[in-house]
Amino acid sequence: MEIGVLGAVRAQSGPGAPVALGGPRQRALLARLVVAQRRVVPVPVLIESLWPEPPADAVGTVRTFVAALRRALEPDRVPRTPPRLLVTDGPGYALRLPDAAVDAWRFADVVDTLGDAPPARVAGTLTEALGWWRGPAYAEAGQAPWAVAPRTRLTELRLHAIERLAEARIALGETDSAAAELDAHVLEHPWREEGWRLLALALYRSGRQADALGTVRRARAVLRDRLGIDPGPRLARLEREMLNQAEHLDPADGAARVWADATAAYAGTVSDRTRLTSTVGLLRDLAVTGGHGLEAAQRHRSDAVAAAEELGDPELTARVIGAYDVPALWPRADDPPRARALVRAAERTLAALPAAPALRCRLLATIAVESRGADATPRAAHAAREAERLARELGDAALLAHALNGRYMQSFTRTGRAPERAELGTELLALADRNGLVRPAVLGHLVRLQSACALDDLDTADRHATAVDALATRHDIPLVTVFTTWYRALRTARTEPFDRARAAYHRAAEPLPGSGMPGLTAGLLPLALAALHLQHDRPIDDTDHGPAQPWLHPLLLAESGDHRAARTALRTLPPPPPDPHAEALWCAVARAALLSSDPATIIRAHAALTPAATEIAGAAGGLLTAGPVATHLAELDRAG
Repeated sequence: MEIGVLGAVRAQSGPGAPVALGGPRQRALLARLVVAQRRVVPVPVLIESLWPEPPADAVGTVRTFVAALRRALEPDRVPRTPPRLLVTDGPGYALRLPDAAVDAWRFADVVDTLGDAPPARVAGTLTEALGWWRGPAYAEAGQAPWAVAPRTRLTELRLHAIERLAEARIALGETDSAAAELDAHVLEHPWREEGWRLLALALYRSGRQADALGTVRRARAVLRDRLGIDPGPRLARLEREMLNQAEHLDPADGAARVWADATAAYAGTVSDRTRLTSTVGLLRDLAVTGGHGLEAAQRHRSDAVAAAEELGDPELTARVIGAYDVPALWPRADDPPRARALVRAAERTLAALPAAPALRCRLLATIAVESRGADATPRAAHAAREAERLARELGDAALLAHALNGRYMQSFTRTGRAPERAELGTELLALADRNGLVRPAVLGHLVRLQSACALDDLDTADRHATAVDALATRHDIPLVTVFTTWYRALRTARTEPFDRARAAYHRAAEPLPGSGMPGLTAGLLPLALAALHLQHDRPIDDTDHGPAQPWLHPLLLAESGDHRAARTALRTLPPPPPDPHAEALWCAVARAALLSSDPATIIRAHAALTPAATEIAGAAGGLLTAGPVATHLAELDRAG
């Protein structure tokens, strides 16, 4: 259950599933409990909050409102069992929901805890969080005294978030878009001096020095005319620094600065060639921040490879391609055409490269890593094995970690390989420990987490999730927490009732849009929910399941009673992509075949799932589960 007060008061049990909350005073009661933030609100205080002049039976009316809200918020609660969400406590009532279930609580938590996060993470997180606003906070409460202070605090947090987001975008080089948004911001909130300062900085870094200086002077006039004050020291200092063209005002970091270094290397001199290779190393560092940083790094990496190829030096091109050894965990490309172009460039470079085992190893590992999911081929699997052989011969720990990453990417060509991946993760951890390698250590823990999920060893998965979170905090690698957040949703799905698991998946999905990993996030939530329905033997939702739609569509047809159409769809259906969700999709195909009585597909699904008989369907990625494969195989056996 999710409650929204950043706009009109509303509740929903899932995307597109609004909950009827009753009339204005009933919604106001819910909002008043949200303001209390899990504290008990005595009945007399609720009455005072709802009515300037209470009716004669105000106590009874409040109880009626509470009962109606309980029915709306917990429609499946068994009669005469205690409510879990809207509880009676002593003299009043309290709303007992986690922070993530109320948009205002969630927003405040996000803004308050960002701390010194890198710009890419700030941009992704705040873009998502600001999207939760649908209007003024507690809009329906008007000027009710109980709503004024919390609305003021949330509004101030929102304005701070807008300015923090603009600051992050300026640091990432997105100065034009930041300036456009800030221009509207200062027009609406002219007393916000920080808004004026950031607008002037964005204009200056966009090459619009005259406009930047004009902005400072406009701010001075507005502040004097409306508030009777002079600009503060930060805005005054920025004006002096712009007049002196201070060097530190130029972008010093972020994607724009990194790429400026790369484009400067295109001239082709020896020193510039070295600089081009090192710039890809900077992009590698930018990638692990996630969000805009990851997207910018991937985009500019392709441009750097193209620039290196234009110079006609295979060794330089090999270094540029191989320097981007960012650990990859998800065997589906974020941008398949770009990944294929990188593989083609690596193959061309391999063909032209003289004997250089270390560079050849990097190129082969790149082919293995980028040829993932639907693009996995026998050639990619061979490249993974060859890269590993070369790395072991060379005795290079970093090379071996990159090669093992390639082997991991090629380990989903059939089901049931979790034990093999567990051994691979163990080797990565040992390698990282012996050689002080941070990113291979993160990859090793995540691979072990995934394999433990597939083998239903949640205690082991817990230990590795904790280790990943500690490394992410210590070394500022926020991107990996996407995986540990989803693991904990999977854990809930394996150990808690259906409704709690469904809510956990929805909470895990919230930060996905800003993660910069569309190959992971596309359709993940609807697939996780479909897998949850399979696990609990419930019909799946008729919704868009993203990339998984072809393999879930026959089940939707079969559950609707159109068995003939389901059989037709099943008989032309290709195998699911070779990725961690393959077992879950095979289970959906199997269920469709059982419902529609399609013996050929029953045999086919049984053969595909048998190697994974001891595993948990869909859990090989540490993100979702459709329950034990053995349960689905037993259903197929009974039909046979």
